[in-house]
Amino acid sequence: MNTTTVYITRHGQTEWNVLKRMQGHQDSELTPLGVQQAQWLGRSMHNVKLDAVYASSSARALRTAELIRGERDLPLTACDEFKEIGMGIWEGRDSAELQLEYPEQHQFFWGDPEQFRVEGSESFTEVQERALRRLQEIIGRHAGGTVLIVTHTVVIKVLMAHFEGRAMNKLWDLPYIHPTCLCRIDITDGVPAIVLHGDISHYETSESGMD
Repeated sequence: MNTTTVYITRHGQTEWNVLKRMQGHQDSELTPLGVQQAQWLGRSMHNVKLDAVYASSSARALRTAELIRGERDLPLTACDEFKEIGMGIWEGRDSAELQLEYPEQHQFFWGDPEQFRVEGSESFTEVQERALRRLQEIIGRHAGGTVLIVTHTVVIKVLMAHFEGRAMNKLWDLPYIHPTCLCRIDITDGVPAIVLHGDISHYETSESGMD
């Protein structure tokens, strides 16, 4: 039997997360708590033998990946395919304002993601296709090994939906994807098994930034 292990995590808390601003392909700095969250995960994974780390090419994900990797001599590869969903004209905007200005699309985003589309945005299906294509390449390249992927909420949701067989209109059902929460998929002879999904047992304090 040949098992490949894939760990997937979200970046640490960012300034725009706190302000409830949509980030998408735009970016904001990790907060001090976001840095801590990445360090907590790095400590908890210290004894996990990783072959490589892959991260979204967005700075918040790359910074998180660097913090998790720490002093370990591991290759870190930036991947555009793992960037957050492109939100077009929504990027940088306050979430509550968008709900008032675009009530139908806001409802689609959270309630029926397959229907979501605003000017300049990607669809959830497009994100799933690009992220899954890259993930499958990585799994092939590291067959029998263990890798870590650092990415974003929507990317994690659509990748895990693929492994769960979850319908797109159930995408936002629990578990919640907290900053640096950990998912683990073991793929044995081509058959995936979800071992962890949204795990935050590595958080070292109750001040977790769970919002």
